[in-house]
Amino acid sequence: MTTGVTAIYRGMDQAALDAGYNNTLAVRESSALLQDFDERSAALRDANGEHLDLRYGPAPRNRIDYFAADKPGPLLIFIHGGYWQIRAKETFSFLAAGPLAHGVHVAMIGYTLAPDATLTEIVAEVRAAIAWLKNNAAEFGGDTERMIVSGWSAGGHLTAMCLDEPGVIGGVAISGIYDLEPVRLSYLNDKLRLSGEEEMALSPLHLPLSAKPLTITYGTGELPELQRQSEQFGEARRSLPGEVVPLPQLNHFTILKELAAMDGAITREVCAIAGI
Repeated sequence: MTTGVTAIYRGMDQAALDAGYNNTLAVRESSALLQDFDERSAALRDANGEHLDLRYGPAPRNRIDYFAADKPGPLLIFIHGGYWQIRAKETFSFLAAGPLAHGVHVAMIGYTLAPDATLTEIVAEVRAAIAWLKNNAAEFGGDTERMIVSGWSAGGHLTAMCLDEPGVIGGVAISGIYDLEPVRLSYLNDKLRLSGEEEMALSPLHLPLSAKPLTITYGTGELPELQRQSEQFGEARRSLPGEVVPLPQLNHFTILKELAAMDGAITREVCAIAGI
C-alpha cells in the first residue's frame, strides 16, 4: 500500500515546499556567482573605502558601508538577502557601481541574523539604520529627502517593510518575499522561528500598503514560488504607484547584474524613482 503525502502549502508536501524556496540549490552555479560577488565587492571597497562600517546601533552587525558619489545627490539604501539568516553587506558592495555611475549615493545596511535576532528585531534594526542615514547621510553628500530603499531576496521583504520611513521616497524590491506563510511552514523557519502572529504582522501582503512608488522586479528564471510572490504582491498594489518588472531569463543571483551595471534594468528603475 502506498503511503500518501501531506500537502503543507498550495498543494506542496514538505519536500516540495522546501525545494520551492531553496534558491541556492536551484541555481547550480550559485557558489561561483557568490565568489564573483565577493571579489568584485572587495575591489569596489578598496577603491571607495572612506566610509565603511559606520555604526548605527549596538549590535556587531549594526553597521553601514556608505559609498559617496562625486557630488551631492539622492541616496540608495540597499538591504542584503540570505533569508534573514546568512550573508553580509560586504558581499554586495559591487552593486553600488551602477547607481554611483549616475551620481546616486549608496548605503549598504548590515543587520543581525537569525537566530540571534527575531524577524521583528531585524525589521527594527533596518528601520534604525534608515533613521541613522536620515540624520547623518547629508554629511557625506546624500540627499536625506530623496532616499530610495532597495533590497534583494530577504532584503526585498525588508524593502517593502520600510517604504514609509521618513526620507524614503520609494523603493525597488528585487526577488522578494511578501507573504511569510510558506517561510514559516518551510525549513527556513528552523532559525527564524516565526510564530503565526509574527507571520501576519510582518507580511507586507497582509499589511496596509504604502502609497509610495515601489518597483517589484524578479527574474523569469527564478523558482516559480519566488515569481508568484512578486506577481501576487504586485497585483495587491495594482492601484498604487509603481510596477512589476519581470526580467527575462535571469535567476535569483544573475538578476543582480541589472543593478551593478550602469545601464542595468534595475539601475534604471532606481534612477527613475530618484528623478534622474
